[in-house]
Amino acid sequence: MRMVILMLSIAAVVPKVCIPDEIFRCGNWLVSADMSVAELLNKCGKPSAQEVSTEDVRNVNGAKVGTSTTQVWRYDRGSRAAPMIVTIVDGQIRSMERGK
Repeated sequence: MRMVILMLSIAAVVPKVCIPDEIFRCGNWLVSADMSVAELLNKCGKPSAQEVSTEDVRNVNGAKVGTSTTQVWRYDRGSRAAPMIVTIVDGQIRSMERGK
């Protein structure tokens, strides 16, 4: 169990280097995962759907050291484009990808 917590902690801290996020169009703007949540809201507006989850963050000994909030925003972009799915962890955009 400790090894699983350690591996998940490392995975959350290590930046993604292999998988580039997609760039999407919101009206006249291009948006990507390297922008802030405020910039995304300014360019794309409020998402059409939003899910929020909170989970405990634990240290190697299993003691709770805080919480982490993950939001998944969905932007429906019309019938000709796949929706844009934005994952936000603790107030920072972690990924943008095409939904189904």
